[in-house]
Formats: sequence, structure tokens, C-alpha cells
Amino acid sequence: MPDPPRIDARQLLAMTDDTGLFQHARLAQPDPQHGYCVDDNARALIAAVRFRAEDLIGLPLTAEQLVNRYLMFVSYAVSPDTQRIRNFMGYDRRWLEPIGSNDAQGRALWALGVAAGEAPLAHQRALSAQLFRSALPGTAKLDSLRSWAFLILGLDAWLGSEPGRGDDAATARFQQHAERLAASYHAFTEPAWPWWEPTVTYDNARLPLALLLAGRRLQRTDYTDIGLQTLAWLLQVQTDPEHGHLSVIGNDGWYRRDRADERPARYDQQPLEAAALVEACTTAYRVTGEQRWRDHATRCFAWFLGDNDQHLSLIHPETGGCQDGLTPHGVNRNQGAESLLAYLMSVQAMAAMQAPATQPLQAEPSDPSAAT
Repeated sequence: MPDPPRIDARQLLAMTDDTGLFQHARLAQPDPQHGYCVDDNARALIAAVRFRAEDLIGLPLTAEQLVNRYLMFVSYAVSPDTQRIRNFMGYDRRWLEPIGSNDAQGRALWALGVAAGEAPLAHQRALSAQLFRSALPGTAKLDSLRSWAFLILGLDAWLGSEPGRGDDAATARFQQHAERLAASYHAFTEPAWPWWEPTVTYDNARLPLALLLAGRRLQRTDYTDIGLQTLAWLLQVQTDPEHGHLSVIGNDGWYRRDRADERPARYDQQPLEAAALVEACTTAYRVTGEQRWRDHATRCFAWFLGDNDQHLSLIHPETGGCQDGLTPHGVNRNQGAESLLAYLMSVQAMAAMQAPATQPLQAEPSDPSAAT
């Protein structure tokens, strides 16, 4: 497998001011009209703690300074009254809601769990751990599939970190949400539709990724089975039948169970989806040691670089940014935060996959995408 491209953080810095990371862009320029959100600053925190010194050579901020910027935003998002997470902030630094979405709660805890173990400076790790502990009780109220998945990602990182080891309350919450996710799958799945919901929508591969991590940590092969089977199905339904490249389910119609005999919506395709698949496939490779998951990860990453339905790269050479998606007419030329972070985190996941894989936990189930 060729080495993934080097990190190019120019657009990330261009989209970041003293407050945090702007949510949207007009072309490559930050758009103050839409302000900021925790969803993006949390993902930026994860990316920043995984930057290496050489990733930022020649740029005005260091990795430590970027971590400070995004951690400051996430810490301010934790309401002092409720310990719940606020999400949207206007350009005037005023919160636009008292409590953010379920996804925002889960993504914030995911970022804090990662930063508690991986942030470059001791005080950053300590603050992340403090915030994680204070915000975790509020996650008992989360009631959506993806928020459970994001929280599982954060809890897995937390339990593997120095401050989180031996945390019985976090372990219980990890087990609780993994069981909820698995039970929801069993309650809905059927042979022709091995999925959690009647429609495959957004950030889909985070669901199998969460159960792969739960299976590994809890030594639950039934969770691992669900993760591998659903990830294989996602790859199958998002593979171009003629050319074999990744063809991401578009948000203009999604993919519905009552139309399962039809092709999923082709446009607009979002970088978020390709990134989730890259991270899920790299995790499947580490869990099983099977080369085919490494190959799937490489194929999904190639979507960013032009191996897609439009045969166009989404990476802008002048900025290093990622354009906001594929439309019937080409690329969406805006370079917002979500798309940028999807690409940067995918580069990091591909680089991390170069490390030796763990020994397989079990024999894998059949993979319907293996023939693609």
C-alpha cells in the first residue's frame, strides 16, 4: 500500500481564529455568518492531538497551541449549570442553545476521551480528564444510535488512557451503551437489511466501528460479529457495481429499506461518510489482522483523491482543504470544517494503519463485499 499523503494543515489554520474553528466556508474563506460548533471543534481537537511536529513545519501555530484552542472551545461548551454540552455558537461568542444535540454530546466526550490520553502537554490531558469526568453523568440521557456510538469511541479512548484505567463508572457506561447499540441492532435487523434503521443516513460506519471497539475491549465476539457484518454490508452497498470504486450514499434521498432493490442516492456525497468508512476499516484490520480490511481502507481513502463517481479529487492543491462533497455537477467548491476534518482524520487513520495489526480475536463471518 502506498504511503498516505502528508498532513497539510493550511486550511485548518485558515479556518481557526482566537475562538475556535469556524463551521462553514465560502469557497476557502471562513464564513462568520454560521459561527462555530462543538461538533467541529471536538473533531478538530482529536486531529490536533494526533499531529506530529513535522505536520506543522512552516505554519504559525504548533500542535500544542492548536490543542489549546480547540480544548478551550470544548471546555467552554460544558455548561457550568448542567454539565451538558452546548453546540452552536454565534460569531459574537454567544451560545445559541442551552443544550446541544445528542450527537454533540457524544462527539464532545469522544474528543475529551482522546485528549485525556493523547494531548501533548500534561495540563491539557489533566483538563480533558476533568471535563470528561464532569460531563459523563449527563450522557445517561442520550437516546440516539450515533450518540451512543460516539460515546463508545470516547469511552474506549478514556479507558485506555492513564487517568481512565480502572474507572468502574466509565466501564459500566461503556458496557451499557454497547449493549444498547447491540440490542437496537437485533431489534431491527433482518437478513436482507442488516442495519439499525429503515434508512442509511449519515456517519454510518461509526455504528460498526463502535461495536468493533466494544468487542475488542470487552472480549465480546458477538459485538465483533455485528461490527464486521454491518461494515461489510455498508461497503457492498457503497461500491460502484461496474468499476468497483467507493460510491458514497448521497444525502439527497439516502438509502431506504423500502427501496433496497434500487441503487442508493448517488448525490450529494459527503466526505464525512468516506472518513467514517476509512476509520472503521482500519480498525477492522487491527482487530482481525485480515489484509482485505486494509485493502478496503485504501479503496475508501482513494475516494478523496479522485477514485469516485466523478473522477475528481476533493483535495484543493492551493489550500490543502477538502471540498464539501460530490454533486451531479462536480465538486462542491466550499471547504468547510467537517469536510476538512474528515480528510485530515482519514490521513491520520491511514498512517496509523502502518503499525502492525493485533492478532485476530476470532474467525470472521463471510464478507459480501469481498468480491468487489
